[in-house]
Amino acid sequence: MKVFFHVQHLLGIGHLKRAAVLARALAAAGFDVTLASGGLPVPGVVPPQVKLVQLPPLAAEDASFKHLVDASGRRVDEAWKERRRDFLLQNYSSFNPQVLLVELFPFGRRQLRFELEPLLAQARGRALIVCSVRDLIQDKPARHAEMLAAAERDFDQVLVHGDARLAVFPLAAQLGGKLHYTGYVVDEPPAAGEAGKGEVLVSTGGGAVGHRLLETALRARSLSALRERPWRVLTGVNGPKLTGIAEKNLFIETARPDFTTLLRNCEVSVSQGGYNTVMETLQARARAVLVPFAAQGESEQTERARLLAKRGLAQVLEETELSPAKLAAAIERAMAQPRPAAGAVDLDGARRSAELLKSWLRA
Repeated sequence: MKVFFHVQHLLGIGHLKRAAVLARALAAAGFDVTLASGGLPVPGVVPPQVKLVQLPPLAAEDASFKHLVDASGRRVDEAWKERRRDFLLQNYSSFNPQVLLVELFPFGRRQLRFELEPLLAQARGRALIVCSVRDLIQDKPARHAEMLAAAERDFDQVLVHGDARLAVFPLAAQLGGKLHYTGYVVDEPPAAGEAGKGEVLVSTGGGAVGHRLLETALRARSLSALRERPWRVLTGVNGPKLTGIAEKNLFIETARPDFTTLLRNCEVSVSQGGYNTVMETLQARARAVLVPFAAQGESEQTERARLLAKRGLAQVLEETELSPAKLAAAIERAMAQPRPAAGAVDLDGARRSAELLKSWLRA
């Protein structure tokens, strides 16, 4: 059973990380998985049991996502796109899979139609074509008709990696029987250990858009009731270099391989509202303050954070309200809450996705 999985991260690394978790679960279920990654290379994310095809890298020029740039930051032209499209199609053809799994498109990634539409055309009638999409998408009703038309024309099934008890996919009613909630996708539970015990943990995922949150958290420390506790600040692989800061019990690092263990042991987590970090936080049952990324009209993180707050699973501080005093107050509110209950949301999405693909192939 061969799966060709296309994924593109443009700003952060969350899309690639979620795809890697899914790919690992597919490999564990017996699939031969090739992951075609179109973003900048991120060493160590894709597991060794998954074949990685690194496409010529693309990134967003900025948070507006209006322009695509190559690895050196130059805007790409049509000739560049044609070369990447041909490289993608050649790799797909040589692998000859039974399943084509496409992350996000047609519910996003319109910038990649230059390669995805030819890829879908090549797979049509020869493979099971499945969309892999997170629980929420950008709120752009003007594009809904276009999304639905593409889903109807090009896709056999749609895997929504979420739990309808928390978030209903915006186009669920129109997609009907093609839509399948899998539960949220998150990696294996954290390993046992004492790392992070009693700490305040501040993180921003890959760090591409978290500079302001990190700086505010550092200023909020002296205002917090937890100021005597150890504070650990993770800037992310794409984050800022915070140098020249030396305070007792303050630890600033780029990233940690035991991040989920730190989450499980911390007193409170302060982070943005990205899919992967939020699900790891819920799995670890950590008290949390979420400051969702909301620049350039981004709404997905804010909507998810608000849904979690309504269920008492996190404290939310809107990005427009972010200040040291308000962040310190939000941390105290989080500390006053119980830890999230085990099973508050379905976190079995990776295994369930593999089960669904197997059942569809058998059928």
